[in-house]
Amino acid sequence: MSGDTVTRSTTHGTSATTTSPGAAPAQTPAPTPARANGRTFAPGRAARELGLKRSELDLAVHLGCLRTVDEGGARRIAQSEIDRLRTAKGFPETLRERVEAVSSLPAAQMLGVAVSRFTRLARLGLVTPVTFSLNRYRTVVWLYLAAELRKFAADEKNARWLTGRMPQDARHQLGAGLDLRPRNWRGRQLGFLLRQSDDPWRRAAAPASLLDPIQVAQIVQDPYERAELNHHRPFRADQSPPDSPAARIIAGIMTADDPDEIAWLRTDLLQALAEARAHRLAPRSRRKAPAPTAARRATPGPSSSRAGRRPGVPRPTAGTAPEGLRGLLGRLRRGPRASAGRSGAELAEQPFLDDRHQQAALQVVDTAAGQPPAAHRDR
Repeated sequence: MSGDTVTRSTTHGTSATTTSPGAAPAQTPAPTPARANGRTFAPGRAARELGLKRSELDLAVHLGCLRTVDEGGARRIAQSEIDRLRTAKGFPETLRERVEAVSSLPAAQMLGVAVSRFTRLARLGLVTPVTFSLNRYRTVVWLYLAAELRKFAADEKNARWLTGRMPQDARHQLGAGLDLRPRNWRGRQLGFLLRQSDDPWRRAAAPASLLDPIQVAQIVQDPYERAELNHHRPFRADQSPPDSPAARIIAGIMTADDPDEIAWLRTDLLQALAEARAHRLAPRSRRKAPAPTAARRATPGPSSSRAGRRPGVPRPTAGTAPEGLRGLLGRLRRGPRASAGRSGAELAEQPFLDDRHQQAALQVVDTAAGQPPAAHRDR
């Protein structure tokens, strides 16, 4: 499963192929990585310089049409690489034809079949998607290379799939729910990731990104190694927020679910992990005990006390004042305006309200019916 191989359904009377571990990639290997001798561009800027969409630039990198350089963990495109493509014959039409990806409807029109028939061919694994996206209804839209579709239509061996009735075995498999598009895409994606990886830990992160985290934890039991693999985990430009419905759909496509596919990916991960450990060990966190600071050393112990303060006397805190000044300070803060408009009875009660900490608690008595409150208060 270490390449962009195509898994095809085995049917009676057809020369079908199956994915096998260690199969050779079907595409031309990527050229030698470019050297960052001059100016480099981010992928978005490089796409504008080449007149491509961002998705088309990503396909150009995956297919080996465009070389990238590693600068601090981020892939960038050198100015010399952009100049090389610009001076190529037939630019930009030739480059766009190589990275042109179409959905099911244009793909069916290129093959001269109905959309439903093309979908069945894709589910059987006869054509392999190169990428996918989610529309606004969260429906998976598979995209296929136009160049591969033209090649498939021009091959006379595939004429039986484009016309006439499909073989009975294929119809039975489709009726049972066979859909090899996610698995074929994962196989191709693994080949893309390995082709771009020049670091052993990044190569080990490629198969780990297609496995369930529980599977990875069973193989890689060291948490520091798992953190290193997660650091080199490939990032999608259209990645959705975590735990969103779109993110769960994408995670389901990117996670292997077939037993033999999981076994192949686990084998690839074990082999790549051994090579990564031989290259360098995963970084470990180095924690040191904090050194005592000057302020901490100068802090007095519990037995020491400041000069001028008697032991056992609590230190006044902010916001506290001597008890005798509380009522006076309260009246001064309110000022003369606070007393204006009040009755004589209210002003007579004000010392009790201000100095309630010095007076005994007053008993609250309900006023009798028809009796004035003042007579009750003077008892």
